Amino acid sequence: MSRSLPRRALVTGGAGFIGSNLTAALLRAGVEVSVFDNLSRAGSRRNLLWLHSLPESRRLRVLIGDVRRPDMLAEACQDQQEIYHFAAQVAVTSSLLDPRLDFEINLAGTFNLLEAARRQAPGAFVLFTSTNKVYGALDEPPSGPGVDEGQPLDLHSPYGCSKGAADQYVRDYGRVYGLRSAVLRMSCIYGPRQNGTEDQGWVAHFMFAALRSEPVWIYGDGEQVRDLLYVDDLIAAMDALRTCPQAAGQVFNVGGGRSQTRSVRQVLADIEALTGRRIEKRQGPWRVGDQRAYISNTSKLQQMTGWKPRTGVETGFNELYRWARTLCQEEQESAREPSPARAQGKANGGLAPGKPAWAEERVA
Repeated sequence: MSRSLPRRALVTGGAGFIGSNLTAALLRAGVEVSVFDNLSRAGSRRNLLWLHSLPESRRLRVLIGDVRRPDMLAEACQDQQEIYHFAAQVAVTSSLLDPRLDFEINLAGTFNLLEAARRQAPGAFVLFTSTNKVYGALDEPPSGPGVDEGQPLDLHSPYGCSKGAADQYVRDYGRVYGLRSAVLRMSCIYGPRQNGTEDQGWVAHFMFAALRSEPVWIYGDGEQVRDLLYVDDLIAAMDALRTCPQAAGQVFNVGGGRSQTRSVRQVLADIEALTGRRIEKRQGPWRVGDQRAYISNTSKLQQMTGWKPRTGVETGFNELYRWARTLCQEEQESAREPSPARAQGKANGGLAPGKPAWAEERVA
């Protein structure tokens, strides 16, 4: 009896928060995974080192490349069966400072990926992670189960425009060219391996602020509401879409829903209680395009695939806390090392000195 060949997957932005968690899940499922990343994000090299520490890492290939290079993506997409596109510029504030860079990465980069997939892997499942920001400021709080996919797009900020346009390209390549493409419009995703900032990944940012005794800024009144989704539940949603033929060319909202909703101030209070540390809070003005309330209506995703979130906020926060606390302890130990050892760690991307480097391939 002949053995079936393993699945092959490409994960752009695979050294980031969502990308590294998905890559680990794919490796554990027996998939051969190619990570495509330019390693520009804080924590990306540490995430790669973690991936290479997994017993299944023999199936991992790392490609150092940039989505602004069509030739790099064409090579990376060759003969892939699954393509997960996470590489992005992720902050509204950064898009306001450099809208051209935001456009080149988020929209042009996604177009480059779609063209590479269409030509090099036409039968592949292609999943793109979009954002709730495509719905605009949403001045009225969501009613009922929340915002569904019928909500009109209202693109605020260069980031909202680039992600929204890319979202539509991915959807339309499924309809026009027959790609097995799907879009997930994500609410607030959190979990281990998230090197959050106040602009993106704010739950992890608050957790690290508590552990490092650093202040946080609250923009507006702090009563902004979001539904929260633990990263493992997001990955389960991705797998459910991969095996759902009806998902091709479709857009889905994904988040924790109304039962997993918290305000900014509630999250701060939860983290203070969990860590036993008070967080210094500083006040700032409302920011452009900030939604006062966003809650995902995930009925379409649930009805089509049977998926639903399974990790409660308390459990998810505990998992994030355990990972973040360990990372902070490692940072403190590293700071106590002699200066030559610290210099070696910085040369190795902030990793502990003496750790083996991973095998990298630079796409020509």
